[in-house]
Amino acid sequence: MVEQNNKVMQTNIIKNNLVGDVVSDKMNKTIVVRVVRTIKHPIYGKVVRRHKKFKVHDEQNVAKVGDIVQFRTCRPLSKEKHMELVRILPKESMR
Repeated sequence: MVEQNNKVMQTNIIKNNLVGDVVSDKMNKTIVVRVVRTIKHPIYGKVVRRHKKFKVHDEQNVAKVGDIVQFRTCRPLSKEKHMELVRILPKESMR
């Protein structure tokens, strides 16, 4: 619905929160986080683990390899980086 007096409509931006473990911290202000999910195979019914790696913006370079982190979507920061670090979780929260 567009207003006739040219008011800009506000849209709801969904910020997806994901949790994963850091697999690389060699870049400056960027970490690579691996997110693992389990799905049921559509034909065989076996539970299969799938993973995806995300480049996450880490402004203070606080996350290290092996840390469990929570991150969310943000505006594109580079060609492949569109996530930002929210916080580092305790190690027992993921296991």
